[in-house]
Amino acid sequence: MTLNTHRWWRDAVIYQVYVRSFLDSTGDGVGDLAGVRTGLPYLKKLGVDGIWLSPFYPSPQHDHGYDVADHCDVDPLFGDLAEFDLLMTDARRLGVRVLLDIVPNHCSSEHPWFREALESAPGGTARARFHFADGRGPDGAEPPNNWHAMFGGPAWSRVTEQDGTPGQWYLHMFTPEQPDLNWRNPEVGGHFDHVLRFWLDRGVDGFRIDVAAGLYKHPDLPDSPDPEADARTRDSVNPLAWNQPEVHDVWRRWRSLCEEYTAEDGRERLLVGEVSVPTAREHARYVRHDELHQAFFFDLLSAPWNADSFRKVISEAMQDIAGTGSTVTWVLNNHDQVRTVTRYGELGTESSGLGAARARAAALLMLALPGAAYIYQGEELGLPEVVDLPDDVLTDPIFRRTGSRARIRDGCRVPLPWSGHASPFGFTPGAESAKPWLPQPAYFAEYATDRALADTRSFWHLYRDGLQLRSGLPQLGEGELRWLDTPPGVLGFVRGDGLVCAVNFGAAPTPAPVSGTPLLSSGPCAPGVLPGSTAAWWISDSAHP
Repeated sequence: MTLNTHRWWRDAVIYQVYVRSFLDSTGDGVGDLAGVRTGLPYLKKLGVDGIWLSPFYPSPQHDHGYDVADHCDVDPLFGDLAEFDLLMTDARRLGVRVLLDIVPNHCSSEHPWFREALESAPGGTARARFHFADGRGPDGAEPPNNWHAMFGGPAWSRVTEQDGTPGQWYLHMFTPEQPDLNWRNPEVGGHFDHVLRFWLDRGVDGFRIDVAAGLYKHPDLPDSPDPEADARTRDSVNPLAWNQPEVHDVWRRWRSLCEEYTAEDGRERLLVGEVSVPTAREHARYVRHDELHQAFFFDLLSAPWNADSFRKVISEAMQDIAGTGSTVTWVLNNHDQVRTVTRYGELGTESSGLGAARARAAALLMLALPGAAYIYQGEELGLPEVVDLPDDVLTDPIFRRTGSRARIRDGCRVPLPWSGHASPFGFTPGAESAKPWLPQPAYFAEYATDRALADTRSFWHLYRDGLQLRSGLPQLGEGELRWLDTPPGVLGFVRGDGLVCAVNFGAAPTPAPVSGTPLLSSGPCAPGVLPGSTAAWWISDSAHP
């Protein structure tokens, strides 16, 4: 297969905008589309190629917009379609591409389809759009199977029928407010064809697809072979509810639909999937030439901080995913994960010098890898996870359903600090008493954007410099990677014609693989030495694997 190496998405760097926490334009404490539009010049200056917007559709917000009540409109909380169109106009003028978050696995329990299903009799066409089933036991009081929901508790809820009697059960792999759609019903596929065309007609450049390995469930809905494992993890481990073979037909259909638009104007639209599967080889099946363009490779995000683990996941990705003709889509963080500074440091502290050093090194490593990269908002500021939010402000449905703080996601979703010395740090206009939807800790003042831009040693400048070099150096982007023979604890590789990246995962300094001053480094780096928890780039004619 001949590859078009000039396709924009193959080595693009995309910035994830979590809309409700990016920038508030109205003073209600919640970020919105007008705030995103205001922040576009900041993102252009940072140097990203595009943005991915978290869901802003009408929603009761039980899961912060991932419970969609109308796929073809804007929730008043975030603006309206006119504001969206203005955002698209400004993004196009600045050369920033825009991806939308599409949620095809489930919808809101307030979606008109689900309301109709509740008002309909068992066995009717309205219920066939979802997974309704009779319960087990003589009175149907037990769920139809033993599946667990990803956010805690059983994956089934029982409805009350119109006559007031206990009735059927419906499947929800996340929360009861998010009933799973039945993709074996052709109405569902037809509906999402319409949704994609609605937004493509408004000029979007593609879609990030939520739960892309889901959608289809085993047609018989049998018991899970290991329900306890399903209950222990938020990952997709139930083989009967995830990664069913029929899901690939959806991605072929969506790829074909996007290519219709590309054929009209030559502008390629991107499909990037949230694919949680056990191995890189299974991951690769989603990015074959006629399916998704890309799928997030989460193994780098989950790798423990050591050179052997990073080398293993990078090698597997390059072999199995890049081998399909796609490029690997690297991520270190997103709206569901503990922020890198905290994850690489000491969980439970406000900040960690060790965690910050490792996060800076990991950023340079990711930007040097072949393929595309996604940056979660606030990572370019070095924001730590907020680990001490009071119980009474937590909004994550995982906390509501389990009572546990162990896997909650509010700590990485605290609104960004833009300026000033006290909350709301420029996030929301008006008096300093304005309340962001999640409280910002006082130490966020150290990470405010205005300070980051003024300090050339900041995370922001590291990301900006790395992005500028990445866009200007032909060795970076997509292409080959050749490993260097390095000391234990050091990871090194060559890109193209002599661009060397090396990371010292240990604490003690080691000899650098290249003599001379680095082109860019994540921390102070004298010629010939690579300090601990540091990454650096060099241009060298003498680097050999």
